[in-house]
Amino acid sequence: MSDDRRGDDGRSDGGADDRHARGDADAPPGIPWGPATGVGSMPGGDARETARQVTGTFEDFPYLPELPARGPGADMIGRTVGLLAEVYARVEPSGWRIGDRPGRDTRRARSWLGEDLDALEEFTQGYEGALKVQAVGPWTLAASLELRNGESALSDPGACRDLTASLVEGLTAHLADVRRRVPGARVVLQLDEPSLTAVLRGHIRSASGYRTHRAADRQLVEDALRQVAGVAEGVVVHSCAPDVPFALLRRAGVAGVSFDFGLLTERDEDTIGEAVEAGTKLFAGVVPGTDAPLSDPAGSVMGVRTLWRRLGLNPGTLAESLVITPSCGLAGASPAYAREALAHCVRAARSLADNPE
Repeated sequence: MSDDRRGDDGRSDGGADDRHARGDADAPPGIPWGPATGVGSMPGGDARETARQVTGTFEDFPYLPELPARGPGADMIGRTVGLLAEVYARVEPSGWRIGDRPGRDTRRARSWLGEDLDALEEFTQGYEGALKVQAVGPWTLAASLELRNGESALSDPGACRDLTASLVEGLTAHLADVRRRVPGARVVLQLDEPSLTAVLRGHIRSASGYRTHRAADRQLVEDALRQVAGVAEGVVVHSCAPDVPFALLRRAGVAGVSFDFGLLTERDEDTIGEAVEAGTKLFAGVVPGTDAPLSDPAGSVMGVRTLWRRLGLNPGTLAESLVITPSCGLAGASPAYAREALAHCVRAARSLADNPE
C-alpha cells in the first residue's frame, strides 16, 4: 500500500461522538435515492430540450443539466462563480480571475443558470423525490480561480477560507431557490472535485508552470468539505480522476461519492467496502462519458457484481448501495450518444436490481 493511500485513508476513526465526521451518518434517512442519474454536463445549448430529456429519462432521480458549450459562464467554474456570495470573477485568457465587482461574465453565468432553472422547473411540476444539482467544490474552485496577481487561490490560505465561506452562503441561497421552484424535491447537492487528489498531493501547478503548490493540509481540506457538506441533507462529491480519497470524504460527512468505476484499483477496494458498510452511497460511473460502443446493460455492471463478490458483500445490497451514472459529464459526447448513455444507465441499474448475482 502506497504512502499516498495511507495519507488519504489511514487515520483512525474518532469516538462515538465523531459519528458524523466518520461518515457513518452520511446517508440521511429519507432521501429517496433513485437507481440511476447523470453527472451534470450535456452537449448542446438548448436548456429546455435538455431538461425535458433528462427529466424524462431519470424519472426517479433527475438532475439540473449543465450546458458548457454555450460559453464562459456556462462552464463548470463559471457556473459556480455565479453562485458565490460577495466574491466575483471575470474571464481572462488564463482562466477565471477574482475581481472587485460583478461584471459581464458573472452576470452571464447567473443568466445561464436562471435559464436552466426555469427549464427544470417547467418539467418537474408536481415532482416528488430526489433531485440533484451540481456545483464545483471548494478545493477544485480554489485550484481553478486566480487571484488578482494571477496566482491560484490555492496559494493563499485566507483566500481558500473566504472562498469556502462564500460558497457555503451562495449554495444555501441556491438550494433554497431550487426547493422553492420544485417544492416536492429532496435536493441532493453534488460537489464536483476533479482536482481534489491533485490538491492533496501537491500536483497543482503555479501560474508560471515551473513549480507546484504545496500539498494542502488534509485536516483543512476535510474541514472545508465538511462546512460545504452541511448545506444540504444529501451531499455527494464527484471526481472522475484516479485515486479518489474515499475515507477522507466519509470523514467529511458526505452522503455519497461519485467516481469513474473504470479507474478503481485493488488498493481502493478496502475503502470501498468500508464506505458501503458505513452507508455511503456509491455513484458508480460505468457508462463511458464520450462516444463509445455500449455493451448490453448487464455487461455494463458486470464489474460491479465482480467487485461485490470479491469484497464478500451481500449481493442483495447492490441496488440499495449504488446509483448508476456515466463515468463523467457528457459535454464532449454527441447529442445522440448522450441520449443513449443516459438511457443505458437506467437499463443497467434495472439489470443490477433484477439480477444482483
